[in-house]
Amino acid sequence: MATEPDSKHAFLTSIEKTHGRQLRRYLAARLRNAAADVPDLTQEVYLRLLRIDNHETIRNTQAYLFTVASHVLHQHGLRHATRPESVEILDVVSELQSLADTDPAAQVEVEQRFEKLGQRLFQHSPRAYATLVLHRCDGVPLQEIADQLGVSYTMVKRYLSKALTYCQQCLQEGE
Repeated sequence: MATEPDSKHAFLTSIEKTHGRQLRRYLAARLRNAAADVPDLTQEVYLRLLRIDNHETIRNTQAYLFTVASHVLHQHGLRHATRPESVEILDVVSELQSLADTDPAAQVEVEQRFEKLGQRLFQHSPRAYATLVLHRCDGVPLQEIADQLGVSYTMVKRYLSKALTYCQQCLQEGE
């Protein structure tokens, strides 16, 4: 007789084999950052399926799978809805550089503002600063930064968002 964990493992393996590709396509079609989020959300769906005590009572596994996936997507959307919109560093840079025009004194002022902004960001969050510099200035991929910092890919995305949001706030304050 199979033990309960073996039964759950067989159930999950069967679902992944039968509907795994459909699940990933379903999630990817509904996400903005599909390449980064689909693996995490797929894993969350499977973890929730593992928590089911009586999986034998499920009549339609495909319908149940996509219902769970819909709930995971909904919760993912709620988590991201409370975050500020992402800020592009190129917009921030162009805003500062537009102030300089061709005046050398203005160029020096812009460079000093960049330096001051970098120092303030470093004091605010050294990891956000490091992520911004490594990714945007040095072109290091986010996964590589995650490995260097010893954190998850998702955490590195949060650091980058934090850095860009902080820079935008400082610029809006006129500092």
